[in-house]
Amino acid sequence: MTSMNVSTPWGIRSAAAGAAVAAALMLAGCAGGAPADPGAVSSTPTGSATSSPPSSPTPTPTAVYKPADASGPAQNVPVPVLPEVAKTETKEGLEAFAKYWFEQLNYAYQTGDMTGFQAMTSPNCDYCSKISSSLTTNYSGERWLAGGKITLPVATTSFERAADGNYQVILQVQQTPISYYQAGGSEYRAASGASNTGNVLLATFEDSAWRVNGLHPIR
Repeated sequence: MTSMNVSTPWGIRSAAAGAAVAAALMLAGCAGGAPADPGAVSSTPTGSATSSPPSSPTPTPTAVYKPADASGPAQNVPVPVLPEVAKTETKEGLEAFAKYWFEQLNYAYQTGDMTGFQAMTSPNCDYCSKISSSLTTNYSGERWLAGGKITLPVATTSFERAADGNYQVILQVQQTPISYYQAGGSEYRAASGASNTGNVLLATFEDSAWRVNGLHPIR
């Protein structure tokens, strides 16, 4: 399917290319239960001055995260939480926001739910729209993804606002291989390889919140 190339949106890089990316980054960097049951209250015998001690609260079961595999999609995926610092128009706030944005993208890769990702992304970000379109395809008709975890070894900004209001964040984006499953657990296409690329993220701070306006690979 044509949109699947975007499912590994940053492409595949060799170890040598990873070193080149790191060098480019160095240069560009200069640029959420019910209350527990307390137990039944026992009656006190007539004439008795003693009562039974209260029962200990019953622990609330915790949903256990299970990553996706051939048996089915991921379960109980933790929802990312926006750090307080990421709500500020500061260098630290922008860098924290960029990492949070990719955590929301990770959540979308594991669940197919792009609500959080899209809420902080401009529809004018073409690359972001291609990612959303690909994920929509890969989670339609009882399909799901396994893998594709994104990490950011580098996320830095000089915090200089351009004339158009955008700030740049220089990123090194690494993503693990992705497997593509359909009902029954069979793969409907070959797994993609790992990727390691340099990118520039463009963001503005409007109405007391950051918003991504663009994402571009460093060529």
